Amino acid sequence: MSHALDGMNILITGGGTGIGRACARRLVADGASVTICGRTETRLAQSAEAISAESLPGQIQFTLADVTVESDVAAAVASAAGDSECLHGVVANAGGGGMPMPYGELDTEEFQRVLNLNVLGTMLCMKHAIPLMLEAEGGSFVGMSSLAGHITHPYFHAYCAGKAGIEAMMRNAADEYGREGLRFNAIRPGFIATEIMAAIPEDSDIYLSYIENTPMNDVGQPEDVAELARFLLGPESRWITGQCINVDGGHSLRRGPDFSSFIA
Repeated sequence: MSHALDGMNILITGGGTGIGRACARRLVADGASVTICGRTETRLAQSAEAISAESLPGQIQFTLADVTVESDVAAAVASAAGDSECLHGVVANAGGGGMPMPYGELDTEEFQRVLNLNVLGTMLCMKHAIPLMLEAEGGSFVGMSSLAGHITHPYFHAYCAGKAGIEAMMRNAADEYGREGLRFNAIRPGFIATEIMAAIPEDSDIYLSYIENTPMNDVGQPEDVAELARFLLGPESRWITGQCINVDGGHSLRRGPDFSSFIA
């Protein structure tokens, strides 16, 4: 614990479980004042309570927010900035996919829902966070992409498009705001052992296809992603912007997972 993030106000969306929760704990451990948000109050409260109980240097609070609702996002950003009205960082972690299916059989409303959750949700965080990051005279925004944002994941339709969209927004925002001291980067997790991925049985063909295509022959942990988020939010990464960085055990060197058995 370096206390390198002392005095920094940071918002984490989707902070109640998995990667979001791991990021919150890592940042609080280095002194940040972290606000986590999401749609499920019980999960948020449990995560905030557990992190607070560790007596780490920083602080944590939570607020309810649906990232596809602009008024919710605006309120969450304001809550994270607090009385100072300055925001120093964001981890736009809220996102997700839908039911895998071939493009020729897609439900249009489901496609739009997944795009809204990933692309619109991240954009709204950017829109409302940027003015308060400018007030802080510098800041770092981390968009949560995925291996699926640049390696084909058959049947993942809007999820792949959404994660690729997040990466495009990070690169363009990095170009727009670099001269004003704001940085924008994306993280590309591979298979990470979260509550969502726990739904894939370890003896299934899908799980094995992940392992076979990962040179390190294992799955990642939420803490692996949190370490990179901590680096990108901290002063050590001051000269890094507009990048999309993999945390995937080398999976991107090969091919995406095989979900054919699910479709069949």
